[in-house]
Amino acid sequence: MTSATQTAPPATGETLELDAVILGAGVAGLYQLHQLRQQGLRVRVFDRAGDVGGTWWWNRYPGARFDSEAYIYQYLFDEDLYKDWSWSEKFPGQPEIERWMGYVADRLDLRRDIRFSTTITSAHYDEDRGRWTIRTDRGDVVDAQFFVSCAGMLSAPLEEVFPGQSDFAGRIFHTSRWPAEGVELAGKRVGVVGIGATGIQVIQTVADQVAHLTVFARTPQYVLPMKSPAYGEAEQAAYKARFAELKATIPHTFTGFEYDFEHVWAECTPEQRRDVLEEIYADGSLKLWLASFGEMFFSQEVNDEVSEFVREKMRARLKDPRLIDVLVPTDYGFGTHRVPLERDYLEVYHRENVELVGVRDNPITRITPTGIELADGTVHELDVIVLATGFDAGTGSLTRIDVRGRGGRSLTEDWGRDIRSMMGLQVHGYPNLLTTAVPLAPSAALCNMTTCLQQQTEWISDAIRHVRDRGLSTIEATAEGEAAWVTHHDETAGATLIANTTGWYLGSNVPGKPRRVLSYTGGVGTYRQKCDEVARAGYPGFDIR
Repeated sequence: MTSATQTAPPATGETLELDAVILGAGVAGLYQLHQLRQQGLRVRVFDRAGDVGGTWWWNRYPGARFDSEAYIYQYLFDEDLYKDWSWSEKFPGQPEIERWMGYVADRLDLRRDIRFSTTITSAHYDEDRGRWTIRTDRGDVVDAQFFVSCAGMLSAPLEEVFPGQSDFAGRIFHTSRWPAEGVELAGKRVGVVGIGATGIQVIQTVADQVAHLTVFARTPQYVLPMKSPAYGEAEQAAYKARFAELKATIPHTFTGFEYDFEHVWAECTPEQRRDVLEEIYADGSLKLWLASFGEMFFSQEVNDEVSEFVREKMRARLKDPRLIDVLVPTDYGFGTHRVPLERDYLEVYHRENVELVGVRDNPITRITPTGIELADGTVHELDVIVLATGFDAGTGSLTRIDVRGRGGRSLTEDWGRDIRSMMGLQVHGYPNLLTTAVPLAPSAALCNMTTCLQQQTEWISDAIRHVRDRGLSTIEATAEGEAAWVTHHDETAGATLIANTTGWYLGSNVPGKPRRVLSYTGGVGTYRQKCDEVARAGYPGFDIR
């Protein structure tokens, strides 16, 4: 990989004048840079990471891999770019994904405009000049017309979650801060805190490598088995031949995947419903969640039946009543939380060197120098602690920066009171701040990310072109436009069962965070249509001057 020092000159302390600054060099940031450069704009990307990749640079923990099919987790704006890369399997692992991101950056010659290993610390809007002053931890000062956030929905990890972490005598890591050189786990006593999608990938991967694995489980997860067949030349040629079909279909489905809901619950007999569920379950993908019966998100009765189907599958594999009690959900419905894919994850708990510790009723109270202490005083002695404790989703990437808009208003304070946006693309009070993967758009959670991020960056690029082609200087969501979108978003989310749950989908994993369904639940295709309608109509709900 190309290093940061090879791709950007050192900071000089002088103010650099640009048309746009982009935060983040992941899926959204790379494409956003490419598009704005094509307009002839002077653009610079800043990223704390050491190279391109975004989430696929940071999340290099054991077992990290796609759970979107590789051939749909790709850019669709360039057929040659798509076809000149070949995936080795259906759901590849992190190293291969990181190489793909590097391929994109090299193919489009993007690294020359990216400053790596650099953190944006503040972004202040100057009302008199209609421009942003952006500062970094390396002394960069940038004067830019537009500030575009492509930081990602899960880029602000919850790292300091337990008292005493700094006192631990062993090694402790959040999964998204896993060292690039790896961690030696053989012969170690390892503890994993958290059994969400990330924790599951770690657990199933390291169980046969460590001397002893202790899993601290609070919230049980509905899980689906993953099938990831290898791709040879024939399989690669087959999916590449579908490029035109995928490009025409994927952006308009409910979740930005190639498949969509095809069955109607009321039109099927109980036997037919069971057949559908069995067939889709056997696919080894997220299809049961995203393309079985859409009624599961709205009807408690339907959701109960689908949930029990998945529970039945999990119980049959776990067998042990104590494991079932800790690992099989009963207090929320299937699909209302993030659904992880797994590979023999449940079977891990039958290993002699694996211990499952339920912490819902006996929570972790602190980290001691030797391990993890629970409320009842039990201490589990460990050599390595892995924190799969999640993220401040959607908002954290920007609220951890000193972002100030008109009148010096603080985005951290604004979102600390109420999480609002205009279509997840702008926030009222922050002219020329354009956003991807923030709340109130599908990209906040419920989307194949490349599908949604391509759409949002294309909309942003078109909006910037619209402003500049007319000799104007600013675009800002109006208070009325934002309020109307928030109302629509809440009404749409309130009709689903998701709104009745807790978890990171509603921000309730972060103490004090305002409660709101973070992701737009009206569907990826519907969201795209609404965004397109706004652009065609001359951007109602936005003030352009």
